Amino acid sequence: MMTTLKAYRIFNEGGKVASRYVDLKIEELDAGDVVIKVAYSSVNFKDALAATGAGKIIRRFPCVGGIDLSGTVVESGDARFRKGDAVIATSYDIGVAHDGGYAEYARIPADWVVPMPKGLDPFEAMALGTAGFTAALAVERMEHDGLKPANGPVIVTGATGGVGSIAVDILAGAGYHVVALTGKEHETDYLKGLGAKEVMLRGSLDLGKIKPLDKATWAGAVDNLGGEVMSWIASTMQIGGTLASIGLAASHNFNSTVMPFILRGVSLLGIDSVNAPMPLREKVWKRLGSDLKPRQLKSIVTTVNFADLPGVFKKILDKEMRGRTVVKIA
Repeated sequence: MMTTLKAYRIFNEGGKVASRYVDLKIEELDAGDVVIKVAYSSVNFKDALAATGAGKIIRRFPCVGGIDLSGTVVESGDARFRKGDAVIATSYDIGVAHDGGYAEYARIPADWVVPMPKGLDPFEAMALGTAGFTAALAVERMEHDGLKPANGPVIVTGATGGVGSIAVDILAGAGYHVVALTGKEHETDYLKGLGAKEVMLRGSLDLGKIKPLDKATWAGAVDNLGGEVMSWIASTMQIGGTLASIGLAASHNFNSTVMPFILRGVSLLGIDSVNAPMPLREKVWKRLGSDLKPRQLKSIVTTVNFADLPGVFKKILDKEMRGRTVVKIA
């Protein structure tokens, strides 16, 4: 194929990160068994860090950005995929060390490609994207560890973000009593609309002196923040509770004692969406198309055209966007 395509590529120019649209040929993209006509991508916090240089995310320059993509196979050298198949590709090196989803076509190793599960279309797949996959992976791991709605309330921190919004929706839909923790009081109605039974304001917490063990409250927790909030959550977990750590929006530090883990049997689950093995990855995506499919996905999503992508990154970093941002590529 000699198709010319538009791509949003990230460069290192004199030690500074610079991003811009370029024209490429498919043959100039990184090698892969499967060529995909990209329909949609999305903007994750990681994408904004990568494209602006605000975080050291890109491992190889230049690189087409976008850690998520969905679309249709136009060429395949692997028997698992045929022309016309709808597919999803996220994680691995996509958008950080392998040309990603911010392009009209992508060339991806077949081992990184997931068939579109029943119950999802390309738009919905990117409304979920890495954020939705991460939220569902957390629920899958927590339930495997014994979490059930009858166990008690589940707290979700950073609840207006992409992962947080979808986690609130998924958990509420699965019958859990969800408490959404946020620093944005004006988003209370939004969070309750997603299914949160309670909205707790981060400013109401006294994080000045966190006890090794505090009042046992949470059967489960999905933490996007890290730092002092995660430390407080650990101290307030119920006996046998599960705490899923999925982000570090506040801090990569975590200060705790062993007491919640040895005196209450709390499980701390690290949720790594990048390296999840393919059988688990496919299972979670299938659940996202069925029992874990968010009910309020449309209210979580903002859609932008490919041409408007650069303006989104600063808004993401400045926390001016809520929920998910889908990029219409095709």
